[in-house]
Amino acid sequence: MKRKIIKIHEEKCNGCRLCVEACHEGAIQMVEGKAKLISDQYCDGLGDCLPGCPTGAIEIIEREADEYSQEAVDQLAKEKKAKKQEENLPCGCPGTFAKKIEKKAGGCPGNKAQKINNDSDKENESKMNIKSELSQWPVQLKLVNPNADYFENADLLIAADCTAFAYGNFHQDFIKNKITVIGCPKLDDNDYYAEKIGSMLSNNHIKSITVIRMEVPCCTGIVNMVKKAMLKTETIVPYNEVVIGIDGTIK
Repeated sequence: MKRKIIKIHEEKCNGCRLCVEACHEGAIQMVEGKAKLISDQYCDGLGDCLPGCPTGAIEIIEREADEYSQEAVDQLAKEKKAKKQEENLPCGCPGTFAKKIEKKAGGCPGNKAQKINNDSDKENESKMNIKSELSQWPVQLKLVNPNADYFENADLLIAADCTAFAYGNFHQDFIKNKITVIGCPKLDDNDYYAEKIGSMLSNNHIKSITVIRMEVPCCTGIVNMVKKAMLKTETIVPYNEVVIGIDGTIK
């Protein structure tokens, strides 16, 4: 049948994903960094994806196409939901099970600061073994269970995973006394992460949110996914955003 349907000009697509987020039917997906119409039967031709496209890569045309199928759209949504639920379940690997990390008090000489005295004229140096401040496991957004009990009444830290490598005192300045989750806004699925963060907010009382990202432009995605989750769940909590420079300083 001939009907209205979207057309995506791949050469104009900049991979921003805004059309993917705007398409409620799931007709558009990212394939090798470009937006693609994955099936005619998922597209209703109404063009909700058009206004958000910053490059004008999408238009509505009239052509021979399979008929729009609400049944197929519902089935696709059902499959996506089942997949996400499956990903939230423990896979059998001990590293995916939620657990609290118990800290035991002192006693280990490695936790104490000490001076190293040399017979030479070198200036004395101090050496300290710095303990981890991580209080739960896992930390990767893809692996965490949004219903884990450690999220209840948590001060939540959501960090781009490069930040901990760039900022030397990350544990003491940011992780301490917080529940930590990490992800990469450039390489990971931001839509999936936004929904998962939304589940954390909906299913728990979160006391505050701190978002830490790198100064590079692609890292703003982690801020966008958190704000999207907050808006969708209508969550109003104290919010703080920190930007780390590639030189390891706070911007």
